[in-house]
Amino acid sequence: MNNLYKTEGKLIGTSENREYLSCAASLERACAVGKILESIAAYCEDGEFGKELSFDLGPMRGIMPKNEVEYSKSGEEIKDIAVITRVGKAVCFKIIGFDVINGEKVAVLSRKEAQRECMENYLSSLCAGDIIDATVTHMEQFGVFLDIGCGIVSLMSIDCISVSRISHPRDRFYTGMQIKAIVKSIDYESGRIYMTHKELLGTWSENASAFTIGQTVSGIVRSIEPYGIFVELTPNLAGLAEYRDGIEVGNSAAVYIKNIIPEKMKIKLVIVDTFPAPAICEKKFDYKINDSHIDSWTYSPEECSRTVVSEFTAV
Repeated sequence: MNNLYKTEGKLIGTSENREYLSCAASLERACAVGKILESIAAYCEDGEFGKELSFDLGPMRGIMPKNEVEYSKSGEEIKDIAVITRVGKAVCFKIIGFDVINGEKVAVLSRKEAQRECMENYLSSLCAGDIIDATVTHMEQFGVFLDIGCGIVSLMSIDCISVSRISHPRDRFYTGMQIKAIVKSIDYESGRIYMTHKELLGTWSENASAFTIGQTVSGIVRSIEPYGIFVELTPNLAGLAEYRDGIEVGNSAAVYIKNIIPEKMKIKLVIVDTFPAPAICEKKFDYKINDSHIDSWTYSPEECSRTVVSEFTAV
């Protein structure tokens, strides 16, 4: 989907953004045309109407009052923490006017208005199954939060990240990571959008086709159960090895592929050796879908009696 409303941090280095921040006349022009710009929030302080963010825009200072920091369809009150946590980060905004404070001319900024435009012109037109760009903003045990445009946040629950089980989203993502994600569902009353990711990482057959019986390959221990140890071979494919003592979740493992059984959607492994996981390096996904929308996705192979499918239909 062609998206003019980028995730925060994408505009700040562009030549157009720099040009608008180059002089006072350009700032006034940006105000007149309602241009969405970006700058780093330098600090937060108490202003006339509560907490406010301050920005160095080059030719003049910019201030963003607390009530202009975040758009909420439900009209919820903005919490101070929502303002404070913007400091040091790229923040999108529109210039909604100019003021004089203690003899200093300042630009009055609104992230809320930038987000409102993004919601009305872009996010409100999305439907389940649309594939969009997103940026990881922060992670919790239960899922990951994504910027899906102008700092508007969406939740992706941990079970939607990948088919292979993980204990925490950091096993798959890092803060600031740019990914693709699929709109799972939309709550039109609240305006909340929920995302999923696993459908982009390939079916069981697509992942299993990279391996053959008799190979010894590397993997990551993801789960230890009384009946065996699950080793992730790819983000959407795990195999089961017999239980062994002395192995920990997160260990890297060298595994021998004993059997591949499509009709049962299983891969049987033998653990050859395990060792501590290597230092975290920048991750990159091999996405299997290049379209901008999908209606359904079937993970399970045709010969398997158990069907695993995701359907994307409007509610």
